[in-house]
Amino acid sequence: MQTVIEAIVCALLLLGSLFTLIGAIGLARLPDFFMRLHGPTKSTTLGVGGVVLASVVYFTAHNNFASLHELLIPAFLFLTAPISAHMLAKAGTQQRVPLSPATRGRPPVTDPGADQSGSPASRKDRNSDSDTPGA
Repeated sequence: MQTVIEAIVCALLLLGSLFTLIGAIGLARLPDFFMRLHGPTKSTTLGVGGVVLASVVYFTAHNNFASLHELLIPAFLFLTAPISAHMLAKAGTQQRVPLSPATRGRPPVTDPGADQSGSPASRKDRNSDSDTPGA
C-alpha cells in the first residue's frame, strides 16, 4: 500500500513540475506582454496545484488523518491568479503596451461576409442581390 501512495505522490509531483516548467518556458519565450500572461496564470497554477495535491496525499497517508490545511494554498492561488492576470491585462491595455509584430500580423478570425448566425445560405442570399445585372 505504501508503494502505491508513493507512486501517486511521484506522479503528482512530476505532473506539477511539468506544468510549472511549461509555464516558465512560456513566460520566457512568448513575444509580448499579453501573451506572457498565459504562462503564470494557466500552467503554473496547475503546477502548484499538482505539487500541493501531492503534499496532501503524502501527509494524509503518513499521519493517518486528513491533512487538508494545504488546500488553502491552491484555493487562494486559483482565486487570485485570474484576477491578477485580468488586472495586469487591463493595465497593459490602458498603458498601450506594444504588441509584437507576430501578434499584430495575424489575420482576423471572423468572416466579414457572415451574418450573426454565420450560415452560408444567408451569405448567398445577400450576395445574390448584388449579382443581378443593372443593380
